[in-house]
Amino acid sequence: MSLYKMAIRPILLQFNPETVHKFTFKCFKLFQNSTLIRSIVSAQFKVKNSKLERELFGLKFPNPVGLAAGLDKNAEAFDFLGCMGFGFIEIGTLTPKGQIGNPLPRLFRFVNDKALVNRMGFNNEGIEGVVSRLRKKKTNVLIGGNIGKNKITPNNEATSDYVKGFEALFPYVDYFVVNVSSPNTPDLRELQDKEPLKKLLNELMRLNQAKEKTKPILLKIAPDVNLSQLDDIIEIVTETKIDGIVATNTTILRDGLSYSAEQIRKVGAGGMSGQPLRDRSTEVIRYIHEKSKGSIPIIGVGGIMSKEDALEKLDAGASLIQLYTGFIYEGPALVKAINKELLRR
Repeated sequence: MSLYKMAIRPILLQFNPETVHKFTFKCFKLFQNSTLIRSIVSAQFKVKNSKLERELFGLKFPNPVGLAAGLDKNAEAFDFLGCMGFGFIEIGTLTPKGQIGNPLPRLFRFVNDKALVNRMGFNNEGIEGVVSRLRKKKTNVLIGGNIGKNKITPNNEATSDYVKGFEALFPYVDYFVVNVSSPNTPDLRELQDKEPLKKLLNELMRLNQAKEKTKPILLKIAPDVNLSQLDDIIEIVTETKIDGIVATNTTILRDGLSYSAEQIRKVGAGGMSGQPLRDRSTEVIRYIHEKSKGSIPIIGVGGIMSKEDALEKLDAGASLIQLYTGFIYEGPALVKAINKELLRR
């Protein structure tokens, strides 16, 4: 058992999850400024081997294990997180204007099931401050920019918010993820419908093609879509020629929890991540991979809590994977364990 799981996690679990997140990131930001600490952490957790490298949509990833959006929303600790063995870090979700998100409390644990429920609501400081930090990047870690719309922006004007995010982040990130699948911004998931989604992606692709050098654009989708909606998404991705899909975001369902109905009800609305999402996320990945005959690159995310879970996602058709809840419950040793297992294959 790792030091994190044995000594650190039991202490952190005694406190409010959002308080823990803020404290942890204060530490990460402090550690990030030290070349020595970054070197020590890299030596402990990074697995370097050319066999782990993956080339996808014109980028070379040092390994296929990334950090999903949501943890380093404001690009505060990406250099330090990269030292923990991740092959890439996704920041955001970012909106053009800063917003405080939904009222507290808005982050909850179901510890027995290694699950989290959040209704954060795209809380972020806005793109301007984030850009100032990306300019000061100290390492060569690959960065993905996850973009969304402000809560106050109506859906018929949503494209302008995504365009603002795309243009502002373009010089500083390696790829983009269009987030239309969070359950915590009112009506956002309606943008997954065929016509609004096509309009949004076509506009971003138009702007991308006008650049001197294009950058990959991916679409992040919900696990709660039905097969007909998935077919539409596959058709739109193929038609618009975007670079891939991130599957999946959090779920509004509460399947797979061992808690009582009353305990679940008390937590309330929000998106659930973690172990109970694992099987559904894998199903979506497998369906997209098979339906598209492997033509659509997929970043698999959702319920990866072990090296076995990671292999399952890759075997289902994911080219890369991302951790979020698994990283919180298992710590950076999970990243190392996955990469080592991939080398053993």
